[in-house]
Amino acid sequence: MRRVAVIDQDNGARTDPPPAPRRGRPRLAAVVSLLGELLITTGVVLGLFVAYSLWWTNVLANREAERDGNEVRESWAKDGPAGEGKKEYEGGDGVGFLHVPSMGGEVLIKKGTDTEKLNKGVAGYYTDPVEATPPWEGKGNFSLAAHRDGHGAKFHDIHKIAKGDPIVVETEDTWYVYKVYETLPKTSKYNVGVLADVPEESGKKKAGRYITLTTCTPILTSDYRYIVWGELVRTEKVDEQRTPPEELR
Repeated sequence: MRRVAVIDQDNGARTDPPPAPRRGRPRLAAVVSLLGELLITTGVVLGLFVAYSLWWTNVLANREAERDGNEVRESWAKDGPAGEGKKEYEGGDGVGFLHVPSMGGEVLIKKGTDTEKLNKGVAGYYTDPVEATPPWEGKGNFSLAAHRDGHGAKFHDIHKIAKGDPIVVETEDTWYVYKVYETLPKTSKYNVGVLADVPEESGKKKAGRYITLTTCTPILTSDYRYIVWGELVRTEKVDEQRTPPEELR
């Protein structure tokens, strides 16, 4: 733009007009400010999503699992101690409870490992790709899965389980007491051999009564699977007071 000299009317001196403002910097500053605001907004949204995934889904899942677990126990209380040789269990509402002192608390067990079911804060026993053998059906592998983060995170502390630790499955009429004999901290999510009736990857070669716990690893990812194997050491019949085995006292 052309600059025109200005004559001072008082003393006749000639003065130049002030330089025209530069427009580039304000425009750049506006762009930087907008990008900053977008980054802050994105950070807030991601933070809210993480809070929802890791905290609020736990609240909802635990609430639902507690309600379903109470219904199962109320049903058992109405039935009284189950008779000798009882083998039929309904998988929909819950077949029993998993107790692992190393992880703390109890986990309701249901049939199936689909996402919708596990999102309800339970442990599910496999029906696919390898069908689990529930302990009341004799020899085989009772393989279970549960979330490690979010949706109850029932297996969040699976890494705290060590060889020799007890795992107890509580059903209406029987306590099944297992002892951990091997762990596998990392394996492919496609490694279905860990679920076999005879889990040879754990070192076993003969049929027995095994239990397998599976969940995602590392924490906050689903890239691999963490495996814990146990073997049945004894069973105890449930008494009228539902006195737990010594491993849970």
